[in-house]
Parts: sequence; C-alpha cells; structure tokens
Amino acid sequence: MEGYELKEHFVKKFPVDSDRVHPQKWNMKSFKKIVKVEIVKSDDLEIEFDLIGVPACFANAFRRVLLAEVPMMAIEKVHVYNNTSILQDEVLAHRLGLIPLKADPRKFAFKKSVEDDEFSAEDSLEYHLRIKCSKNPKAPASKSGDVSVSQYKNDKVLSKDIEWVPIGDQATNFKSSDVGPVNDDILIAKLRPGHELDVKLFAVKGIGKDHAKFQPVATASFRLLPEITLLTEVEGEQAQRLKSSFSDGVIELRKHKGKIKAQVVNARYDSCSRNVFRFDDLKDCVKISRVPDHYIFTIESVGALPPNTLFLEAIKVLKSKCDTILNEIKAKGDAAFS
Repeated sequence: MEGYELKEHFVKKFPVDSDRVHPQKWNMKSFKKIVKVEIVKSDDLEIEFDLIGVPACFANAFRRVLLAEVPMMAIEKVHVYNNTSILQDEVLAHRLGLIPLKADPRKFAFKKSVEDDEFSAEDSLEYHLRIKCSKNPKAPASKSGDVSVSQYKNDKVLSKDIEWVPIGDQATNFKSSDVGPVNDDILIAKLRPGHELDVKLFAVKGIGKDHAKFQPVATASFRLLPEITLLTEVEGEQAQRLKSSFSDGVIELRKHKGKIKAQVVNARYDSCSRNVFRFDDLKDCVKISRVPDHYIFTIESVGALPPNTLFLEAIKVLKSKCDTILNEIKAKGDAAFS
C-alpha cells in the first residue's frame, strides 16, 4: 500500500505511519469500535446491507469468497441412457448442471475425486429424469385455433420433472423438497412426439472457482455510498432540472417561503449518471463524491441458502484462510529458531 493516498477523514479512522503510508499496527479492540454492519433490506433471496468502517480490500475479500469459495451442491455427472431430443448430450448435461438445487451444502462432504464414479450418501445426491413426448389425444384439431390445450404431452421438459432418488439412508434425513431444484419451472428442453429423455444425474459439492455452477450467489457486489452536497441554494426551474438529473428519491423539491427549493433527501439512490454536469448553470451548484469507508453490499442467493447465511459462511471461509496463513507463519518462525 506504499504510496497509496488515503482520504482525510479515512485517515482519522485508520491512522497512518508518516514513514510508510499504511495503517498502523492492527488492533482488534479499535477495529470493533469502527466496524458496523447495518441491514437495509432482506428477504429469502436478497439482502442489502451497509458495511461501514473497513477498507476496500475487506469488502472485496468477502465478494470474492462469496463468488469463488463458498460451496454449493450442483449436478456434476450426467449418465445419458437415451436422448432423442434435438439437444446434444453435452448441451443437455451443461443445462442440467446449471439448475440450482435446494440441497444444503453444509450437510455434505466434498467428494475425494470428481472423476470417481462411486457416489455415497455422505457426498452425493442422485436424480433421474425420464420423460417421453407424445401427441395429446384430447387436443382439439389445430385448425380450430384453440391454443389453450397443447397438441402434445410432455413437450416441455421442466426442472419439476427431475426426480430425487435417495442414496443409502438419505430418505430418513431429507425430503424431496429439501434437495430438489430451487424452482420447478426452469425449462430444460422442448420435445416433440417420439423424442425421449432417460438420464441419471449425480450432484456433488463444489466451489465457484472450479465451475460457475457451484456459485451460491447470482450476484455479490458492493459500491461506495454516494455523498451529494448542494453548494448553493437551487430554486425554481433550476431545482426542477436538478431533480431530473438524478435518480428518483435523491433530490426532492420543498416549498420554503413561497419558493421551490431543491434538497438532497437520500444520496444512496444516486446511480452515478453525472447528468447534472450537462448544465453549465448547475454543474457548480453540486458536489458529488463517495464516502471512502462506507460500502453498500448486495448479495443475491440462487436459493440453496439465504443470503444472510451465505455472508456468514463467507466470513468462516475467510477466517479459515487467515488461520492457515498464521499457522504457516508460526511454523516457519519456529523452524527458523530451532
């Protein structure tokens, strides 16, 4: 971090050595006082929270771990016994692998070798997909124009057609709803009469840096909190244009002593459009910046685990990596003095 220029109010929170421009000796007690996590909104699939008082490397470490190192279950092996659809076996296997599963990865072990075709109850899940398309005898004649009834049966292969087959004693520990696809309406293939699929699927535990299908998040991102300051009072028609230059909710118009004035209400919604700088009479009226140690963090889960749990799992992974490094340093230090 030598030569890295820190913002003035960031330096107040993270004091720096004048000889080398980097934070002084790290202290857990002071770090606890600085760091805050404030949840803004949360549901089963998405969470938005503020990560306050940390440098960018901390926020980015969590993002990278969520994308690449928090494990998830996904279909790894596909045994094709019959495929007369227009999809090639390789394309079909790829589509099946990308279907997110509800299975909790914490209840399974990593497979010792992905090349091994031995699947156990401790490290794998098995599924079958058997479906055949045929004409629908109850469908009206196509010339009638009635499209409410399909001319075919099983012409769309959906994720709900995947059937879980317990291995060993898995039926006593799980229900089909616990380990099946996250959504039932994911389209896998389209069939026509005579087309048939008969495949056996095996899911294992993996991480995103091995393959994207193991990523537990649809997205994990962060951005600095916008900071917008009005340098002068903006009134009337100028206030209207100023409001329209920002995203909804950033600037509001308030009536004060018979005049319409612009006021910053919530800079959080700013989308960094910089549209205000198109107007010569407004560009010097506003200052746009970012709070350097306040991150708006968003995690969107694919459905296997809730997003708040995924963040806690990312913390565990990062802690484990830190412990590994510290143990290596200690071991090399002991060896040097022995």
